[in-house]
Amino acid sequence: MREPPLEIAPAELKAWLDARAPLSLIDVREPREFAVGRIGDAELIPMRDIPGALPALRERAARAPLVVYCHQGVRSRQVVAWLRRQGLAACRSLSGGLEAWRRTVDPSLERD
Repeated sequence: MREPPLEIAPAELKAWLDARAPLSLIDVREPREFAVGRIGDAELIPMRDIPGALPALRERAARAPLVVYCHQGVRSRQVVAWLRRQGLAACRSLSGGLEAWRRTVDPSLERD
């Protein structure tokens, strides 16, 4: 079975959210960034805390895909690559991060 693409485009994520597709949004930015703005009901798990959260993420990924995002997509790509090396194929990084989401989907979102 082929792994899903490493990234998901903002428009595709918006379509998933609009369709109420089962997924878990994971924000890997820092708490101060998260406090400024986030996508929907995303859960904050700073990048440095991802290894400790692996058991919970493994359980969540078994129920629904994980969509990981950060400010510009760099940290989230690193996190998704690491998660996949741990055996979690059902995860994707938001291409361009929150900045791309802001530009293409929700310009009202505050800048961090």
